[in-house]
Amino acid sequence: MENNFENLTIGVFAKAAGVNVETIRFYQRKGLLPEPDKPYGSIRRYGGADVARVRFVKSAQRLGFSLDEIAKLLKLEDGTHCSEAAELAALRLADVRARLADLTRMEVALSKLVSECCTRHGHVSCPLIDALHGG
Repeated sequence: MENNFENLTIGVFAKAAGVNVETIRFYQRKGLLPEPDKPYGSIRRYGGADVARVRFVKSAQRLGFSLDEIAKLLKLEDGTHCSEAAELAALRLADVRARLADLTRMEVALSKLVSECCTRHGHVSCPLIDALHGG
């Protein structure tokens, strides 16, 4: 599909990659995307490889990788460094699992408090508000 994306202006390139122009410029400043040469008196042009690279970055972001981690993955993208890429992914997975455990604890605590709120009536202090105050 990327073969259809050659000689693109930055606006068309951004649209093809599913991002805005400022995202393209941001990725260039971060070193995630090379800035093509600007021929004298002309404008920069982008191609299919650039579209694929931005899509790679966005896919990695959706998996929770930071831009620094994505830069490392891009250096490994030739496919011969699978173990190094797996190490980065294992760290990301451990972080995701830790956040899931935190979210589960939060869900249990909030569920209990909401349940208690629904069972108390009258002039009793709110269990949720009381718990947040450290009661």
